[in-house]
Amino acid sequence: MVSFWDVQNKNKIYSYLLLSGMFFILLLIILGAYLILELDLIIVCILVFASLVYVFLVNQYSDSIILKMIGAKEADPKNDIYIINVTEGLALASGFKKPPKLYILEEDYPNAFALGKDPDNSAIVLTRGLIKIMDRAELEGVLAHEMSHLKNYDTRFMMIAVLTIGMISLLANVLLRVRITSESSDKKDRGNILVLFYFLFLLLSPLFAYLLSYAISRKREFLADSTAAQLTRNPAGLASALEKIKNTTAQPKDYGSLNALFIAEPVKRSLTHLFSTHPPIEERIKILRSM
Repeated sequence: MVSFWDVQNKNKIYSYLLLSGMFFILLLIILGAYLILELDLIIVCILVFASLVYVFLVNQYSDSIILKMIGAKEADPKNDIYIINVTEGLALASGFKKPPKLYILEEDYPNAFALGKDPDNSAIVLTRGLIKIMDRAELEGVLAHEMSHLKNYDTRFMMIAVLTIGMISLLANVLLRVRITSESSDKKDRGNILVLFYFLFLLLSPLFAYLLSYAISRKREFLADSTAAQLTRNPAGLASALEKIKNTTAQPKDYGSLNALFIAEPVKRSLTHLFSTHPPIEERIKILRSM
């Protein structure tokens, strides 16, 4: 039998190692700009600061923008009283000071996701299709999974990853446009190989960063599953919910980059697991069943 703690500790360690890999890519870009492209240190600092501010501002108001983009509406206290009560009861049992705001997405495909920088300023979105087909234990499993994302500060963790990707992409794009001038042909000849490799690294660095962020997202899903099982003391509830999502015949909408937010990725990746933001749902069910 797999313990909650083993799954949580393993995925926390992997998450931090992967995020460290993203920081390392960013560090190599900055060092290369200074040592290989020989840009002035002040210019490098300005580029780093400007890209950080830009990406931070883009993400600062992301929650309200996302809710408007997908058309989610706040739960109706009259028509949605059952799911509101389940959410509030689970939030209280999970140690939330106040329950997350509950939003309903009028879609038949069963799915859910959480938003919020911290547990006390958060929201959970459930599709109407999920509410219709889940029993109470399954609903609690799904809600506990989303609350686990909030309790584990996954949104903040992934925001750091997104900020890092944004900085890597912006810096790589700017630095690829920089022309290299050298004082002597000898210096130019010696430097060309380094510059060539550095430019190749700049071209590939956003791809590497995205692959690392996808891997981080997969680890945080495993972490949320195990934390949810710990909160409810009923891993079978979440496992059953995931099985219903897996076997549904309802057609999902494609939300583009927002697909990564959901408990189950609406659009399946056909090429490779490396480009998926979620681990295989069968693997998640298997781990939950073994707890």
